[in-house]
Order: sequence, then C-alpha cells, then structure tokens
Amino acid sequence: MKTIIAIAWRNLMRYRRRTILVSVLIAIGVIAVEVFLSTSHSYKQIIISQITDAVLGHIQIHGKGYVASIDNIPLHLNIKPEMAGRIAQALDADPGVEAWSQRIRFGGMLSNFTETTNIRLYGIDPRREYATVPLLPKRIIKGTAEFKNGEILLPALLAKGMKLNVGDPVVIVGTNRDGSVNGMQFTVAGIIETVPGPGGRDGYVLFSDAAELLRMEQPEVSEIAVRGRDFGALDRLFGRLSGEVLAQKNNQGMPALEIHAWDTLSPFANIAKMIDLLSLFIRIVLVAIVLVSIMDVMMMSVYERTREIGTLAAIGTPPGRILGMFIAEGGLLGLLGSALGTALSWVIIAAITIAKPTFSFGMRDGFVLQPVMDPADVVPVVLIVLLVSIVGSLQPSLKASRLDPIKALKTV
Repeated sequence: MKTIIAIAWRNLMRYRRRTILVSVLIAIGVIAVEVFLSTSHSYKQIIISQITDAVLGHIQIHGKGYVASIDNIPLHLNIKPEMAGRIAQALDADPGVEAWSQRIRFGGMLSNFTETTNIRLYGIDPRREYATVPLLPKRIIKGTAEFKNGEILLPALLAKGMKLNVGDPVVIVGTNRDGSVNGMQFTVAGIIETVPGPGGRDGYVLFSDAAELLRMEQPEVSEIAVRGRDFGALDRLFGRLSGEVLAQKNNQGMPALEIHAWDTLSPFANIAKMIDLLSLFIRIVLVAIVLVSIMDVMMMSVYERTREIGTLAAIGTPPGRILGMFIAEGGLLGLLGSALGTALSWVIIAAITIAKPTFSFGMRDGFVLQPVMDPADVVPVVLIVLLVSIVGSLQPSLKASRLDPIKALKTV
C-alpha cells in the first residue's frame, strides 16, 4: 500500500499544473462549506439563545390543552398546586435539569390613569426565572432586575407608547378564573427591551402579586419553564421528563399535563430548520464539485497514460495494483484539496472573528457573529471529500485496470 501511494504521488507531481488546479477547485468547495457551516452555526445559536435564554426556556410544561388555547391565556387550564409540586420534585431529582421556574400567565389592562391598553403578564419568582432564562435580566434597559412586591417590569413598546418611565405608578386590572375583576396598583421598576416574537410585549410581576391579583387561594401554575444543563442533550432530557409529565393523570385517568420543547413553541425555530436545510444543500453542491472534478481529471489521466498502463500490464502488473494506483491518485487529490480548503477556511473564519461583524435580529441591533470551526463539522466534510474522491476515481480506475495490454501499447 505504501508503494502504491508513493507511485500515485509521483504521478500527480508529473502533472503539477493539473493537480494544483483540481486541488484548488476542491478547496474552494471545502471553503464554501466549512465557512458557511461555521457562520450559520453561530447565527443559529444567536437565534436560539434569543428565544430560549430570553423568553421560553428549553422546555415548557403546561396543563393539557393549554398550548392549543395559549392566545386566550386560559386560567382554567392551569396546573394545580399538588401536581406542580410533584413535577418540581421530579425536576429537582433530574441531573440534566439546570434550573426551572413556575409562572402564572394572564392577560389584563394596563392604565397610566389617562389611557388604557392590553398587556400580557408573567407572575414569576425572579431568582428562579433568571436562572432559567439568563438573558432576561440583560434585557432590562432601564431600572433594576431586582423588583419586589408592588413593582412591575414593563415591555419597552408599551412603556414608550404610554409615556411611562421607571418610578411611574400604573394600575393593572385582571380577570380571574370565575370572571370577576380585580385591580392593583404597581410601580414601574424597569423597562424591558423588546425581543422578536409575541414574547416581546410581555411584562413581569412577582408570582405572589399575580396570585393576589387573580384572587387565587392556592397559587396555580400556568407553565413550568425548564433549562437543561447541556443543550446538545436536550432530546434525552425531554424524553426523561416526558415520562414523568405524562404519568400525571386527571380524574378520568387521562394525561393531565403536556410537555413541549422550545422548537415547537416558537415560529423562529423554522429559521434554524432552514439553516440546516441550506447546510445540507451546500454539502450536496460540494459532492457535485468534487465528483465532477475527480472524474474529469482521472479520465484524462487514463486517456493520456494508456500506453504506460499497457506497459505496466505487459510486464505483469496485476489489474488490482493498477486499480489501486489510480484510486490512490484520486484519494490524494481529495486529501490535498480538503487540507488546503480547511487551512484557508481557518484563516477566513479567524479574519471574520477579528472583524466582529454585527447585525440586527428582530428589533435588536448589536449581535456579533463569532464563527468557530467545530471539529464535528470539519471532520465529516473532509471524509465526504475523500469518499467522493475515491468513488469519482473508481470508474476511470476500473477502465485502466481492464485495458488490453496489446491494444494499449498500440495507442498513439
């Protein structure tokens, strides 16, 4: 094998210009794939973090049928305290859970004493909520994240529209489960930066204030948000928690709860899926580039070296050895191209990292693209190039190994 590779390398060096051109062409394909994968992965992570780390969490648990009616924020589908307690124990016992937070969601009317508008609110425990969605406190552009009883965090859109600032008094009027109306006065403790999607218009009050406003004798829970320790292992965590959640039954013996991963709750998950689809498409383009390049150069090599192949066959070189020589040439071309492409990709990605390009997502500016070459992306690309190079050289190699020595020697 070592001898075959040495002969293949010598043959490639005999046609250096062709070898360089084909290697550069393969390298261009590799660069396109690896740079795209690195930058798109960085962009996708920004999108996902803005959705999961600022609003949703990684996983959410609700009462059965809640998500289907979520636009109406149905209070009658809240999770009862006893059941919420059992889920909390299961979450505390799971090593894959980093943090969790119970929320009360409800709709109400926000008044600044001169005008009134609709608002959606979360009742939260700030300590637990900030551990579950760590970007939430970073969204506060005015005021403090450490709000207390009688205080509210307002979304920037509503604060701007109603000309409210930190320290201003407001009144929240809410309708509880049985339809009665109650109102409470709050003080604006902070203004929250808007994020893409419907969650950008949500305000926050303390869990106890939400329960009091809705006149809950025993606080019920609208949803439980969960943050996993390892985002890459989220599917396994979701599977384990699904067993615990779906085991909770109602009085009819039917599942009382439902569980959803972040990508089923946000329309922005479709952007991440589109990026994955584009990644697959560009890999297919790379396969086409390598396959055409290798087949073309190997066919030309067989055509130009027909008499040489005939001579090798005439002196007793086995067909398998001739086959191996040409396959080795194709593999070495793929290896050269992928090595050159990977090296140049690293340089380009390093330059992008130094340049720190910024862009906006939704209504927020200042996101910095920070691509990183992940070995989990690079290794498959190199293996694909090598595999396609060998496959592409297979047909010309078979043709070379099957040449009749007498006819080959007569070729001009």
